[in-house]
Amino acid sequence: MAMETSVDKAALLRGHGVQVTAQRLAVLRAVSERPHSTADDIERVVRAEIGAISRQAAYDALGTLTDKGLLRRIQPASSPARYEDRVGDNHHHLICRTCSRMVDVDCAVGYTPCLTAADDSGYEIDEAEVIYWGRCPECVATTSVSAGD
Repeated sequence: MAMETSVDKAALLRGHGVQVTAQRLAVLRAVSERPHSTADDIERVVRAEIGAISRQAAYDALGTLTDKGLLRRIQPASSPARYEDRVGDNHHHLICRTCSRMVDVDCAVGYTPCLTAADDSGYEIDEAEVIYWGRCPECVATTSVSAGD
């Protein structure tokens, strides 16, 4: 898949009614290249790429891009918010309890069991957010090696 250029990202911003700024373009690139990053991680990447950006400017850009539907904010329990640019589908996440690595998990294909609540209380449900917790293969392997010593 071809990398999206700054021109493509600028057009994406304009198409969503967002003013194009160097900070917003850099934030979009950072999230695209490092999905599931925290705001602090994104701020560091953007600062390394374009130089000075305040923490507030990074948070403002993330907020605007999330509000406009260009980014998705994920807030796992006992964890800082993370951001990704995979929007518009009903996917879920798997998080390692040991190293905090997060990966995408597609929802069941063909039907949407996660959208069928036992009691919908009259709500019209259109999205479900599921977070699976466990240990990633690397952490499981490290634990197995340590236990065998």
